Amino acid sequence: METVENMLPHQIFAIAAPTLARSFRRWILNLGALGFIPLGLLDSSVIPVPGSMDVLIIILSARNEKLWLLYAVMATIGSVIGAYVTYRVARKGGKETLERKFPAGTMEKVQRSAKSFVFALTLGRIVRYSLLAFLAARYGRQMLRFISRNEHPSLVVVIVVLVAAAIAALIYILATKRRDGHKLPAGNRFN
Repeated sequence: METVENMLPHQIFAIAAPTLARSFRRWILNLGALGFIPLGLLDSSVIPVPGSMDVLIIILSARNEKLWLLYAVMATIGSVIGAYVTYRVARKGGKETLERKFPAGTMEKVQRSAKSFVFALTLGRIVRYSLLAFLAARYGRQMLRFISRNEHPSLVVVIVVLVAAAIAALIYILATKRRDGHKLPAGNRFN
C-alpha cells in the first residue's frame, strides 16, 4: 500500500494537469499565427502532441478565412523549426557514436541526404498545411456548425486523418514515380 507521501504528488498532478492543459490551449489560441512556433517545438519534442498543429490550423482558419495562407506558412515554419531543433539535439548526442560505427564516407552521404530531407519535409508540410488551411477556411464554419448541432466531435478527427492520409498518399505516389524514373509533366517537377 502506498504511503501518503508517495500519493500526494500524484494527486496534485491529477488535479493540476487539466487546468494546465486548458491554460496552454488558451495561450496557444490567443497567440494566433505565432502559436504555431511553440506548438511546433512541442510537437517535435520528446512529448509529441499528435494532431495539434492540424487542429490549430483548422480552428484559426475557420475563424479568420482571410489569413489561411499565413496560418499555413506559420504552421510549416513551426513544424520545421521543431524538427530541426530535435534533429540538432539528436545529432549532437549521437554524432560520436555514429562516427565510431560508420566510415567517414557514409557519414558524408548521410549529411548530404539530410539536406534533401529538410527540403522534402518543408515541401510536404507546406502542401499539407496549405490544403488543410484552405479547406478549413472554405468549409470550416459549416463543418463546425454541423458538428456542434450533431454533437460529433470525433468527426473532426476523422476529417483531419482523411485529409492527411490523402496528402501523404499523393506525396508518396509522386515521390515513387520520380524515384523509379517515370517522367512527370514539366509543371509537376520538384526542382
